[in-house]
Amino acid sequence: MLRFSFVIAAGGSGSRMGSRRKQFMTLGNKPVWRWSADIAAKTPGIDEVVLIIPAEYDGIIEAPYPVKTVHGGSERALSVLNGLRAASCDYVMVHDAARPFATQELFSALMAETDSDSGVVPVLPVSDALKRIDGEVISCVERDGLYITQTPQSFQRDKLIEAVKQYPHAKDEAEAWQASGHALRYVAGEKMNYKITQKEDMMTARALAEGTTRTGLGYDVHRLVPERRLVLGGVEIPDSPLGLLGHSDADLLTHAVMDAILGASGLPDIGSIFPADDEKFRDADSLGLLREVMRLAEAEGWRVEFVDAVVQAQVPRLNKYRDAVLESLGKFFAVNVKFKSAETLDDAGAGLSMTCWACATLRRVN
Repeated sequence: MLRFSFVIAAGGSGSRMGSRRKQFMTLGNKPVWRWSADIAAKTPGIDEVVLIIPAEYDGIIEAPYPVKTVHGGSERALSVLNGLRAASCDYVMVHDAARPFATQELFSALMAETDSDSGVVPVLPVSDALKRIDGEVISCVERDGLYITQTPQSFQRDKLIEAVKQYPHAKDEAEAWQASGHALRYVAGEKMNYKITQKEDMMTARALAEGTTRTGLGYDVHRLVPERRLVLGGVEIPDSPLGLLGHSDADLLTHAVMDAILGASGLPDIGSIFPADDEKFRDADSLGLLREVMRLAEAEGWRVEFVDAVVQAQVPRLNKYRDAVLESLGKFFAVNVKFKSAETLDDAGAGLSMTCWACATLRRVN
């Protein structure tokens, strides 16, 4: 399998964004360049991330994985050459930092088509009507066979270095590659893989990054038994003669909340993640399990915005503990909890069990 360095060109001045360096502006909860870097870092076949930066950004680049940084040059070609020379793999993908929404599927498709003789680029067919303007004269341009080129672009590293050195004024690496006599292939590009150039592009990107929400539903039920402590939302209820039966601490409120978060994240339920037949979870603190669920949700690109829950119990009376429960769970996210009587109906109404429903709203952050 070929091994790739992922080289991100982030050394531009951002002149079309009012001299603000768009690649370091915040998008969601992280800088623009991190979006593609995060995907590259977890893509099989990509061994390293190389980030080309302005010198003044030394020491302030942060990521949860190694990032090799190198200074950019006075022109794009010089910046890319610095990045290529810093890369350690035989093959490279060169990507614009201002394209935050490229996917792992695109990276994999590019790598699959690359070999020592052929570079690969993603392209999209031109769908708009085209016009050429020459002074006051407007003429139509045939769009059939015309394509927009995107990044990342994938090549054998040493050959690309020579091509960029020989053709420093090429519009992109693919142009330099072809001008050097090398073969070029293509894969289907992605409409979401657009480049942030103008302020309006950043507004669209933020709407895409910050506007996606999901809602998850959680439910749990536990039997009330003697000689068990009662824990709800991480708070021990001291005056209850009964507790909830379960493998862990049986905190059904926290369990329902966890299932709601997992559901909105598209992940399995807590029984699959923390099996009841696994001894390491016996009497486990459910708030500790909640921390792991939060980590799993964040790894999938989601942030918990709000949780609402209803606990149904005939005994004991729980409203006086509401503030303590809200404070406990409120350390993790904004939350509301209601305690309701079961109105003497079914097992909960007979004081034999408790039930809980929870609803979690998550927002996409990457």
